[in-house]
Parts: sequence; structure tokens; C-alpha cells
Amino acid sequence: MEEGSYSVEFSRLRRRRQCCGQGMQLGVLALVTAALWAGLTTLLLLWHWDGVRNLKHLEETAAWNMSQVSKDMSRQKGDQKTQKSLAAQMTQDMERIQAEQERLKAQGSELSQNLDGLLEDLSSLKSQSLNERRTDLGSLERLQEEVARLWIELRVSNARKRKTLPPTLPTVPTVPATVLTSVPATELTTAPTTEPATVPPTVHTTAPTTEPTTVPPTVHTTAPTAAAPLSFSSTPGSMCNTCPQKWVSFQRKCYYFGEGPKKWIQARFACENLQGRLVSIHSQEEQAFLTKHASRKGSWIGLRDLDIEGEFIWMDQKPLDYTNWRPGEPNNQALGEDCVMMQSSGQWNDAFCGSRLDAWVCDRLATC
Repeated sequence: MEEGSYSVEFSRLRRRRQCCGQGMQLGVLALVTAALWAGLTTLLLLWHWDGVRNLKHLEETAAWNMSQVSKDMSRQKGDQKTQKSLAAQMTQDMERIQAEQERLKAQGSELSQNLDGLLEDLSSLKSQSLNERRTDLGSLERLQEEVARLWIELRVSNARKRKTLPPTLPTVPTVPATVLTSVPATELTTAPTTEPATVPPTVHTTAPTTEPTTVPPTVHTTAPTAAAPLSFSSTPGSMCNTCPQKWVSFQRKCYYFGEGPKKWIQARFACENLQGRLVSIHSQEEQAFLTKHASRKGSWIGLRDLDIEGEFIWMDQKPLDYTNWRPGEPNNQALGEDCVMMQSSGQWNDAFCGSRLDAWVCDRLATC
């Protein structure tokens, strides 16, 4: 009985042990399952929290980007408005500039017309003044020549009647000493020593050698103080080559080489004050002489085309029988070169009459 009871008890204990082992296994499994679920739940929670945080960050970034885009759009709109305003202002400025250009064109056209009118009036006045002056000078020269001719005729007549010349000659207060310069060189020759009664009326004679009296050397001392007094030769048959002081003699003419800045008209008046006129050149020999003595800076000469463009006239009114133009001249550059200058090489160039040259050349006939 006791063995049977022991086996039953043993079996019971064995079954209990098995049940306890299974229970423990189930408990451990439950604990492991619970731990897994807790970890999984924790992971899910952490992932959820990270997702929420990322979403918030994305929302904040999106909001900041939206604000920046809004600012950029507003700034762009402002720039567009500014550009539109600037474009409108530039358009207005262009319209004002175009209107000002049109006004200036109209004003320039009007000024050009007025200038053309003034130039025409000035040219007309200049031509009229020069014509009047040339007429007056021509009349004065003719008067001087007539007085000289009458004076010579009177001397010859007195010589024929009295067979002698008067000790002094009548003076003519209104005739300057340039009377002698207007008499041609052929009239300034002396009378032959024989046949004094056959001398032509227009010959500037001196007393024959057989007569008791001769013309004193001071007969023609009526020149103004601007020119040096002349000294005359009373030797019959002598050459007419006497010039005032500071004048240079060459081929029966006297030349004065003036210095000092002058316009062409000022040089002309300066020569007239010296009882001469701006030089007139009629031969290669005369040109070579002037080239040798004239200033190396350029000199005014007596050639001009002030009256008619291209029609050059000498101061002595003689034709233009000799020229020495520089190549390409005269060219009337800028439609204003109406006076002629002689360069250092001796060649001629038409120049603006208002230019100031440092030299000018005068001439006059030599006396006997």
C-alpha cells in the first residue's frame, strides 16, 4: 500500500512539476511578448514623435519660404513699378529732348538765314565801300597826275619864255608828295643838254646845262612827316633811283619792309602813311629781290580779290601779268581768304584779311 501511494504521490509531483514548467514557460513567453510589444510601441511612439517634429520643421520651413517668396514678389512688384516710372520719365525726357531738338533746328535755320542775310549785307557794304574808296583814290590819283602835268607844262613854258627857270616853283597845298610817285618813270627823265625848246610838255625836265639857274634840290619837299625827305639828283641824264631813308631801291622802285603785327587793311594804310602802297609784283626778278629781303614769317602784299571772288587786283591797278602761287593756291578756304600774303619761300597764298601778319611790304616809284 505504501509503494502504491508513493508512486501516486510521485506522479502527482511530476505532473505538478510539468504544469509549473509549462506555466513558467508561458509566463516567460508572456513577459517576452509584453516586452516586445512595449519595445515596438516605444519605437512607434519615437517614430511618431520624430515624424511630428519633422512635420513641424517642414511647416516652419515652408512658412519661411512662403514669407520670402511673398517678400520677393512684393519687391519685384516694387521694382516693376519703379521701372515703369523710370520708363515713363525717360519717355517724357525723350519727348522733351526731341522737342528741344526741333526748336533748336528751327532756331538754327532762322539763325542761318539771318547770318546769310548779314553776310550778304556785309559783302554788299564791303563791295560798296571798296568801290567808293577805289573811285575816290582813282579821282585823287587823276587829280594828282593832272596837277603834276600842269606843273611840268608851267615849268617848260616858263623855260621857253624866259630861257631860264624860276628860282622857286609854285606850291600846291592840296597835292601831297605822292604826285611824283604817280608820274611814270619815262616822265622823270632829264631833258637833253641841247635843244631845250623841243622838250615835250609831259617830260619832267631840269634846267639845261647852258642856262644860268637850276632847280634847287628842295623843290619837292612837300611830303608829310611820315615819310623821310627825298634827296634829288640834278645831274642831267641820271637814273631815277633815289629813295627815302629806310627804303630799298631796285629797278627804279623803292621798297619798304615793314614789321609789326597788322591786318591787311592796316598794312595798306601804313603804306599810304609812308607815301607808298602795298607792293605790286610784275616780274620774276622783282619776286627774287623781295624773297631775298622780305620777312621769313610771311608778309602782306598788294594783291586781293575783295570785289569779285577770283578776280585778283594789284594796288597799282596793273594786270596780273606775273604769278607765283604756292601749289593748290588760291583756294579761298572757308570762303573768306580775299587777301594775299607772300610766304618765306616767296610763294603766294590767299589768306583771311583779318589775320595779323608780322610783316608787310610797300613800294613806290623812285625819284631823280
